[in-house]
Amino acid sequence: MQNLRFSGHESFPLKHFWPLKGIQFINESHSFSESTAVVHLGVGKNMVSAIKFWLRSLGLTDENDNTQEIADYIFDENGRDKYIEDIGTVWLLHYYLVKTNRASIYNLIFNEFSKERIEFTKNNLLAFLKRITLKVNSNSLNVNTITTDISVFLRNYLNPKFKDSKINIEDDYSGLFYDLELITHYKKENSENKIQNYFILNREFRDKLPVEIFLFTILDNYNYENSISFSELLTRYNSPGNIFLLNKEGLFSIIQQLIKKYSFITYSQTAGNQLIQFSEKPDKFEILNNYYEN
Repeated sequence: MQNLRFSGHESFPLKHFWPLKGIQFINESHSFSESTAVVHLGVGKNMVSAIKFWLRSLGLTDENDNTQEIADYIFDENGRDKYIEDIGTVWLLHYYLVKTNRASIYNLIFNEFSKERIEFTKNNLLAFLKRITLKVNSNSLNVNTITTDISVFLRNYLNPKFKDSKINIEDDYSGLFYDLELITHYKKENSENKIQNYFILNREFRDKLPVEIFLFTILDNYNYENSISFSELLTRYNSPGNIFLLNKEGLFSIIQQLIKKYSFITYSQTAGNQLIQFSEKPDKFEILNNYYEN
């Protein structure tokens, strides 16, 4: 397992307008290290660092802050959805956040933790992340840093109805990913008769997930050959099943939608083996074009 990365967001969850603001800033030949960055971005110094962090974590920029193809596609002057008005773009950014693995907590939760627990508390998640971190590097464990990462993670994904005394009211409505409904929350008494927050990572049907976004993630994954098993799509590392928390029924449904829409995709079930096969693999951005042009 590669080195894990926590922190960098300065305790700020990803705000809806930051990707566009950051990409425009870079395209105007500015640098996050320049002294006037706070003026050009119109935010405080810590938020400048946070914007840089989130652009890298979303795979929109590399470690040298050069914009990547997906950033140009979405957020350029003629970008497909630079104001992030389409739910498909939110799914796409979530995919890149997990896949890029620049912010390790997202990759770990959707690829590994979700298989261990459906229902969890903050302490459950902290224990998991501590265990994984100690496996990778026993000298790099910082509980306070990981705890802050957990808080930011939840603020990115939870419905704004969730209240936490540590969450600023303004931030309460700024989580970009809560419309995806990947995480739900409720309160109940624990074994000590105290009311505690519980969170759920349910694998579900995901009828809000566009088929083209799903297909894009398959075409973007170099590990997939022309023939892909159902189980690979459901549970393999960085699979759409893991990243989008799809259950078997939801995965089967979206595959059925794909084979109806695209003749180059077929589905077969022989001797218990369920396979998705491609007679050709189009350019992944052509598939995105199909989505945004319809």
